[in-house]
Amino acid sequence: MHDPDNRPDNRPDPGALLIAAQAEGRGRLKLFLGAAPGVGKTWEMLAQAKRRLAEGCDVLAGVIESHGRAETEAQAASMPLLASRTLSYRGQILAEFDIDAALARKPALLLVDELAHTNAPGSRHAKRWEDVAELLANGIDVWATLNIQHLESLNDDIARITGIRPTETLPDHVLDMADSIELVDVPPADLRARLASGKIYRPEIARRALDGFFKEGNLSALREIALRRAASHVDTHMRGWMRRTGVAGPWPASETILALVGRDRTADAVLRQAKKLADALHAPWVALHIEQPDQSADTPQKIQTILKLAASLGAEIDVRPAQDRDMVASVLAAAHAHNATHLVIGRAAAPAWRRALRRTLSYQLLRRAPDFVLHVVPAPSAARPAPPRTTAAKFEPWPWLAIAFAIAAVTLTGTLLRKFLPVEAADMVYLAVVVASAARWGAGPALFAALLGVLAWDFFFIPPLYTVTIQHPRDVITGIVFVSVAVLTGRLAGHVRAEAQLAGARIESLRRISSFSRKLGEPLNEADLLSVIVREAASLADAAVVLCGDPDLTLRAALPAAPVLDESAMAAARWAASHGEPTGRGSTTLPYASWRFTPLQTTRGTLGVLGVRPTDGAPATVAQTLDTLADQAAVALERVRLTADAARASALLDTQGLRTALLASLGHDLRTPLAAIQGAAGTLRSVWAQLDEATRLDLLASIEDDVRRMTRFLANITDLTRLETGEVHARREHIYLADVVEAAISRLPAALQVVAKVPPELQALGDFMLLEQVLFNVLDNALKYAPAGSMVRVRAKAIGDRVRLDVIDEGIGIPPDDLAHVFDSFFRVTRGDRTLPGTGLGLAIARGLLGAMGGDIAAISPNPEAPSSGFPGTIVTISLPAATDNPGNLPL
Repeated sequence: MHDPDNRPDNRPDPGALLIAAQAEGRGRLKLFLGAAPGVGKTWEMLAQAKRRLAEGCDVLAGVIESHGRAETEAQAASMPLLASRTLSYRGQILAEFDIDAALARKPALLLVDELAHTNAPGSRHAKRWEDVAELLANGIDVWATLNIQHLESLNDDIARITGIRPTETLPDHVLDMADSIELVDVPPADLRARLASGKIYRPEIARRALDGFFKEGNLSALREIALRRAASHVDTHMRGWMRRTGVAGPWPASETILALVGRDRTADAVLRQAKKLADALHAPWVALHIEQPDQSADTPQKIQTILKLAASLGAEIDVRPAQDRDMVASVLAAAHAHNATHLVIGRAAAPAWRRALRRTLSYQLLRRAPDFVLHVVPAPSAARPAPPRTTAAKFEPWPWLAIAFAIAAVTLTGTLLRKFLPVEAADMVYLAVVVASAARWGAGPALFAALLGVLAWDFFFIPPLYTVTIQHPRDVITGIVFVSVAVLTGRLAGHVRAEAQLAGARIESLRRISSFSRKLGEPLNEADLLSVIVREAASLADAAVVLCGDPDLTLRAALPAAPVLDESAMAAARWAASHGEPTGRGSTTLPYASWRFTPLQTTRGTLGVLGVRPTDGAPATVAQTLDTLADQAAVALERVRLTADAARASALLDTQGLRTALLASLGHDLRTPLAAIQGAAGTLRSVWAQLDEATRLDLLASIEDDVRRMTRFLANITDLTRLETGEVHARREHIYLADVVEAAISRLPAALQVVAKVPPELQALGDFMLLEQVLFNVLDNALKYAPAGSMVRVRAKAIGDRVRLDVIDEGIGIPPDDLAHVFDSFFRVTRGDRTLPGTGLGLAIARGLLGAMGGDIAAISPNPEAPSSGFPGTIVTISLPAATDNPGNLPL
């Protein structure tokens, strides 16, 4: 995984570039920040806005709170003002900022006074700063005013300084939203003079304010806080510029404290010392924790407790993994990222060998971080709190018993083979037991195996036997090697096990993500997919829903089946769908709703919303988990919808092809007979008396033939429509094929030659009328392609449980490439540069009607029975279920 802070000093930070790219298209926010009311924030904002208005900028005053101050009202007099929105609350009519009107008007610059204002109940957002956030997201530049006492983190400090606790506050991150801050500063003495002259409050209120909030000391303290916050904001922007441009730090433009905390007992002391240092320097500070793979099972809980303490003290939290197990490199990377100037670490107890080799963290930081001021906090001793009581791990005797058994087995085997094996071979076997114990159970059992092995080896194999006596220096070295191998191997095995457990946890997390992704990939339709989504979401809360639809939302899936979605919940759902941001419980928009809704967003837009109703006391991670679930669900839902759209598009393309063919057929097959009918009728009408009887009868016969042709064409269109809509219902009854063939031949023109050879007793299961239409269409097609004077033959036989009808012509045949398409709608065989007349529907209708009767149809060309000197010919075979009382099979 790429670490944005582990990069060459001359390379821009990709994360900072991404933040800058995301800001494209967003409106810019300028804050006019003041230390106290009356310093002239609104007046200065209006004065600068008037200059912009004179330059031709589209400036609109969204909301201006003059508080009756004449100077402010005079500045606002010539400024275009947005009409307020009135709300009724507890019998009072309240005027509030109309965000919808501002979005519809969409000026280039909008003025919004008193950013910390609390909106009246019933407004879209609880706070005015949330209205501003929406305006910025829609690309509108905003100028706003703010007093420093309204920041949430300063609430206690302001109460301690002034004795008055502000009731309207806003989160500190709102200050971070500002692209620029202009500090409107007035010296305390001048501000008190303005107050005394009645330019801020009425005289009776001004006298009380001078003895209360507006004391000179209070104003000096507030002024210093405002100056430092403005400077901190400038420093943040400077660090962002450094990261975007790849400038290596730290730059000592301001002080920043970085406190390194771990799971040792110095963590609390380090945090408190860093807090004191930050307060003394009036500087921001960061609590840094470096994750290591050899953490114990209860380490995450301990670290969370420590980081909660850091957050309560006002620290920014930074948790990152160690870079190649190099703690110092990780700390320095974080320090450069935060442009820190002071590092605060704890003096934890370190092994003697680390101190001897100068491998302690403090020494390495002193050597490798010359650009930073290093503060080393000693561990608490006299006032050290008692360590928290933890449940002791359950003692497992089996490793120790197994080691004792293995040592005993090795000793017994070595004693029996003492005459054949040298003494040196026994210690290698004992060493193998030590290594195996270390790899399997860790350092403690390995050390036990080493001590037990040394004693057994000395007692049973080193002269004098059966005494624990070491006489040779080599034996001492062997004992040291045993213990060293046990300790080192045990530690290495412990590290490997810890890394394996960490890798296992990551694999398990990936497995869960993969499992959920697989579940989302299985459903082939939208209903099944939505069911899977709500089941997964319901595991996070006591109810879950998916709402889709445009413009209004409808319930598509829910668990339980009938959740209660009141009006506030539906309002939150509609807002989430229309604005593409989480809404409802736990969010900044409509936070009092009982449900939380997350939009299902894709590149095609918002497909719907996923909502859950969290239980009381649900963990804060529910929102993050829901967002992840919504992202994956949106992709899966888009996949299903794209598949359905592709299927519909394919069907529409087929329908369009049929429509085009139908229109072309209408243009050809109706125009020709209509023209012939019109000509014949016109001739009869104009020269009836001059025509002889035979000519008149011939013209009338041609009109009848053309009408019959048009009727047949329209009947084909009707039959095709009935087949495609499923309106054809075939009967399954015994029919004599000879009767059907005779009826179909009788409908053909008398001049055509058709010879039928059908046994009169041969029966099939089918519908008489439908089969007659099938035979008529096939015979008509065969005669159409047969040369003049040729013959069409019909024969029938029973073959097993089927009856087969063959229609054999002596015509021009069907090209091999067209055989697969002759039964398609509107398909006609083309010969040379012309196409024979017809709609191309006859054989398609025949196939559809036979399918309704349980039969099938096929074409064979050339005819294998045709003579080699003539045309290739075609055989069209019709197969139907045979009736049970047919005669035996006969050869065809």
